[in-house]
Amino acid sequence: RAAPVDEAALHRDFGDRFSERDETRWDAGRRALVAERVRRFAGIVLDSRPTGRPDPAAAAQALTDAVRSLGLEVLPWSDALGQWRARVAGLRAWMPELGLPDLGDDALMATLDHWLRPAFKGKSRLDALGADDLSNALRASLDWALQQKLDALAPVRITVPSGQARVIDYAIGDDGAPRPPVLAVKLQELFGLADTPRIADGRVPLLLHLLSPAGRPLQVTADLRSFWDRTWSEVRREMKGRYPRHPWPEDPWNAVPTHRARPRG
Repeated sequence: RAAPVDEAALHRDFGDRFSERDETRWDAGRRALVAERVRRFAGIVLDSRPTGRPDPAAAAQALTDAVRSLGLEVLPWSDALGQWRARVAGLRAWMPELGLPDLGDDALMATLDHWLRPAFKGKSRLDALGADDLSNALRASLDWALQQKLDALAPVRITVPSGQARVIDYAIGDDGAPRPPVLAVKLQELFGLADTPRIADGRVPLLLHLLSPAGRPLQVTADLRSFWDRTWSEVRREMKGRYPRHPWPEDPWNAVPTHRARPRG
């Protein structure tokens, strides 16, 4: 049986080995911050007691450490921010001379203290970090000049011949490499356009998902000219009876692009 510790004697003989300090840590079991005053002797915890609201700087560090432990998936990612990251990753690969930062998962995990910890300032819970907070923290990785280049060279939307601005879909593959950017657009909106639209200063063709008037995919191609020359006549033959209010001209090169159906009657 162990003998009881005479703390008074320890204080008398080894007073410099005692310490007492306020600490804030992430409790994985409770999924919450714990703020407490901890007494130690030679590094051994003697006791602790809650102190209430944690120190803001310590809380921000503890929450950052929690993300380091739990992974980026605990953060409130929005679709818009996912698209932004994919645009950055794509342009970084397509135009390396721009010097865009690496915002892949590994790079973000390695730099949490730099980009994420400031966003936890004043917060005491993981779920207090909102989608806008996360977006602002990550977007600050690009200065104004780089953000302008991103918007110009990897745009969110592109205007098609019908005059409509259509969204480009960017994605990152499981291997971390950017996938071809996708433009889903109705066939009739591209009449008269010979060549596949490109981004990144003309280096990257869009992968066209050519849609029926009902928005269903009819063809996927990165070579629009070849589609008009080789495939259009077959698509026209199959679709014109199904969608009679929409134009299916024999000559798509000289047809007027449109996003509308003909009026009834």
